[in-house]
Amino acid sequence: MSSFLGNAYPWLKAFHLISVIAWMAALLYLPRLYYYHQRETAAGRNIHELFTTMEARLLRIIGTPAMLATWVFGILLVSVPGLIAWGDVWPWVKFGGVLAMTWFHFWLAGRRRELEREECLVTPKAFKLLNEVPSVLIILIVIMVVTKPF
Repeated sequence: MSSFLGNAYPWLKAFHLISVIAWMAALLYLPRLYYYHQRETAAGRNIHELFTTMEARLLRIIGTPAMLATWVFGILLVSVPGLIAWGDVWPWVKFGGVLAMTWFHFWLAGRRRELEREECLVTPKAFKLLNEVPSVLIILIVIMVVTKPF
């Protein structure tokens, strides 16, 4: 198995990166959709159904499958013998960032359900600020993987 993983490493890495990019696209766009959803609904515009459909499809068709693929390819990558020095700090910081990103994904999914029921208490301004969470996390994760600072 380790021989297979070693030989498949470039492909695993490529598919992992593709998955991460798709997941980040969804996580960066979803809070912005929520911002507009809340803002336009508060302004009395009747476009709730349009936003609900867009948000659900983004999560179901792109976001969640990309998150799952990211995890699968990531687990396969860290299974390649000798690839990660588990005694270092950086892989654990990266793992913490990935866990935070996954938690944020599920938190956004919960807000989508609240928006659909028109019960979401998060303000448009808060969604606009929350839009930065994936950016900060991906910066942390990429720096850990590329520079391995500790």
